[in-house]
Amino acid sequence: MLQKTRALRRASAAASARTAIHRPLSVLGVAAAALVGITVSVGLASVPASGAVDIPSAVTSAVRSGAEPLAQITKVASATLTQAKVAVVAAETLNGEVVSSGLDLETTSSVDTSDLESDIDKLEELDVTPVLLVVPVAEEAKRETADVVAETAELRSALDAAEQKRAAEEAARIAAEEAAARAAAEKQAAAALAAANTPEGAKATARQLMSSTYGWGGDQFSCLDSLWNKESGWNYQAYNPSGATGIPQALPGSKMASAGSDWQTNAATQVAWGLGYISSVYGTPCSAWGHSQAVNWY
Repeated sequence: MLQKTRALRRASAAASARTAIHRPLSVLGVAAAALVGITVSVGLASVPASGAVDIPSAVTSAVRSGAEPLAQITKVASATLTQAKVAVVAAETLNGEVVSSGLDLETTSSVDTSDLESDIDKLEELDVTPVLLVVPVAEEAKRETADVVAETAELRSALDAAEQKRAAEEAARIAAEEAAARAAAEKQAAAALAAANTPEGAKATARQLMSSTYGWGGDQFSCLDSLWNKESGWNYQAYNPSGATGIPQALPGSKMASAGSDWQTNAATQVAWGLGYISSVYGTPCSAWGHSQAVNWY
């Protein structure tokens, strides 16, 4: 329907233009002079939008300089049309960005370009539009362009602020999740350490290291169990007045630092050092147990 209406309007204007062609040139000259007079006398001149063309002033300047006023009107109107199209494209592009963002801007969520697009349609028909209608249409397009440009800038500012807010909230959410994950990992590690520091946990560690590192089986573990039951009861906090410390009763306890800096708080570190000591000095746990039975120390 809109295209048909535009087509009818264009055909009517074209018919008027064809009629005007057959009029004497003097009539056209009078019409042009009248147009200039109307433009200046009705006070169409107004403060132009930033970057927009002041159509009445341009026409007046053309008359003063001897330029052809009708040609100048067409030239200025064409420039206004270009500016209007650029403003519409920028506004519609931004409208699409707002929709794609899915953000609630808490303000107008789009720039309305319908009035400016209507003016663009009229200006695009300059070749068939009665010349007396060009100036007011172009002036209206200039004003609408200024409004659309201003609204586009305001919407852009609102979208940028909303995106920055969302980015900050996302960063805060990620930081909170990472902190929670670290806390959970630390809690899990603490629980694992607590379990490993029990006598049963220390024995499980010893069985695993004896098999994987030294190739010792159950018979050797039986000897180790007897040895360290005698020495410390598999208590990683065991301490003897002589200075012997921990499950293997290292003397001094600081010797176990060679197996790990956490030797005072980690049974697994003490077990690792104790097995290494037994291997290097006695060869096997059963040899160390035999020595302990003979002289009461190992």
